[in-house]
Formats: sequence, C-alpha cells, structure tokens
Amino acid sequence: MKRYVVTALLMLGVILADLYLFSYVETQTQELIRFDDTLVFESIRNQQIQPAIVQKLKQSDADASFSELLFAYFYSGKEDPAELARIYDKLCRRCPEETEQYVSELSAVWSDLKYFPIPLSGADTPDVAYEDSWMQSRTYGGARVHEGCDIMAGINQRGLYPVVSVCDGEIEKMGWLPLGGYRIGVRSKHGAYFYYAHLADYAEGLSVGDSVKAGTLLGFMGDTGYSDIEGTTGNFDVHLHFGIYLDDTNGNEFAVNSYAVLQALMEHRLQYKY
Repeated sequence: MKRYVVTALLMLGVILADLYLFSYVETQTQELIRFDDTLVFESIRNQQIQPAIVQKLKQSDADASFSELLFAYFYSGKEDPAELARIYDKLCRRCPEETEQYVSELSAVWSDLKYFPIPLSGADTPDVAYEDSWMQSRTYGGARVHEGCDIMAGINQRGLYPVVSVCDGEIEKMGWLPLGGYRIGVRSKHGAYFYYAHLADYAEGLSVGDSVKAGTLLGFMGDTGYSDIEGTTGNFDVHLHFGIYLDDTNGNEFAVNSYAVLQALMEHRLQYKY
C-alpha cells in the first residue's frame, strides 16, 4: 500500500510539474505577443541597430525576409535569425495588420539602398564625418529636435563635396526651404522619401518628376539655409543633412533615424575626383 501511495505522489508531482511548465511557456508566449504600438513605433523610428547585425540578418538563411527579421529584431531585441523568424511568425498570427504595416515601413527604408550619399574622393581630400544626432535639440525656427543625420565636410568649403542619390527613385521636391536651404527630395520605389538639405547648388539638368538612379549626382554639399532669404549661406559649417521620411496609415509624414542606414552604406561608396 505504501508503495502505491509513493507512486501516486510521484505521478502527481510529474503532472503538477507539467502543468507549471505549460503555464510558464504560455505566460512567456503571451508576453512575447503583447503588442505595445507606441513602443514598437518608436523602436522603428529610432533604428538602433549595428552594421554587424544588419549584415547578419541580410546574410541569414532563416525562413523570413530581411525586413521581417528586422521588424522582429526591433520588437524583441533578439539577434539570432532563427529565433527572430519564429518571433515574426508569432507576431503575424497574433497581430497581422500591425506586423504587415511595420514590415512595409522597414522595407521602404531599407530595400532600395545602394550608395552612401557622399562618394569617396579620388584625391587626398579629407573625408566626411558623422555621428548619431537623432532627436538632439535645435533652436532655429523655435525649439525642435533633429530629424536626420548631419554629414560634416572634412574641408569647410561649399560646393566641393558631391552628393549622390542613395537609391533609384523620382525627384519629388526641389528648391529653397528656410530650414533646409537648397534641398532635394527623392521618393524611392518602395515609398521612402530621402531628403538632402543645405546643398550649395544642384547638378545640372535635374527637375521635379525626373527619375534618378542610385549614384546620380544631385548636387554639392553646402551651408545654405536658416533664413527666409533664398541663397543665404554661412549660418553653420558645410554639411549635408540626410533625412528619411515615411507616411503612416493616415498619410501623416514622420521621420526615421538615418544613422544606421549611413553606417550600413559606408562600405558602398562611389569614387569621384574632388
């Protein structure tokens, strides 16, 4: 009799352990798919990802596209592509509309990229430099935050450094803006708007509506802007403000941090003699 009691207690222990394990796994799964739209949106905007992880996801043979893996990465912070593919699959089943929207936005940012916007010099011209200045404070025109990345000229001389399109696309806007000076905006095939500001001048023959290829000369780095008077220069050092913008489901434009994109493109630079 005692032996049967011990056996029964052991079996009960196994059952309770299984129930606990099932409950734990279920809890973890529920935590995984708890979708905080505000946090996910900010993660997508901030684009905090290292070039090595970008390469890892691009080269992965996981059963998910780069944009899908990237979304799962920004959602979870995990780095293993196989694990990210599983997370993406769960997100697809639990919140399909949100997942589709965010993957589409990431695809717009990353799918058409080809060249860094400032070519390498074929001479001994000092190179450019940049850092992550996303959301830093700015004051011209009132208190605001920086919605892009400034690529600073090694030589503070307007009209020296060429600026090229990072992707194929269509010129959507050109002309003077008080904040951006002479700017040009290119809409990529997947829908991202790439914004190049403070140009000294434009390349010849460009007009709104023109199709451009990645690597097309758009203009030259300058210091125009911060004035209602067209052509104003000298209010800051020569640099290119490079921005990326998307439209949300309501058609409202929002900025995306371009720093990670620039890091990923550093190995893909054309060469000009300047």
